Amino acid sequence: MSITDSDRSLLALLSENARMPTAVLARKLGLSRTTVQARLERLERDGVITGYGVRLSSDYERGLVRAHILITLAARALPRVTRDLEAMQAVRIVYSVSGSFDLIAIVEAASISALDLVIDRIGTIEGVEKTLSSIVLSTRISR
Repeated sequence: MSITDSDRSLLALLSENARMPTAVLARKLGLSRTTVQARLERLERDGVITGYGVRLSSDYERGLVRAHILITLAARALPRVTRDLEAMQAVRIVYSVSGSFDLIAIVEAASISALDLVIDRIGTIEGVEKTLSSIVLSTRISR
């Protein structure tokens, strides 16, 4: 899969606003509309772009409570724990990581008490040996 600098610029614009019209993308990139459309189709076909998302307003996001949950697993528990985490609506992203923890789960909830329940529930998943939670206080950079 070959990604050009123009492709990276296109992806950066789409990450700012995935609904930006092709004509506007073309103007910002200094390319023709048909060239931009062809690049989008190629990036989708090649699996670079797998979907388009929603960027939530900062007012809405300020109402959410987020935490990073570091998780240590028992041996051979990864598939089961991953499946259980995936079933939890509050779990937004799960990363496999190196170091003293095996996973980092990014979770969000409507309140501290709801977040507390999510953290407790993660701790009771069979195969989870230990968790360490860090509640996100503010976002300093978001791209």
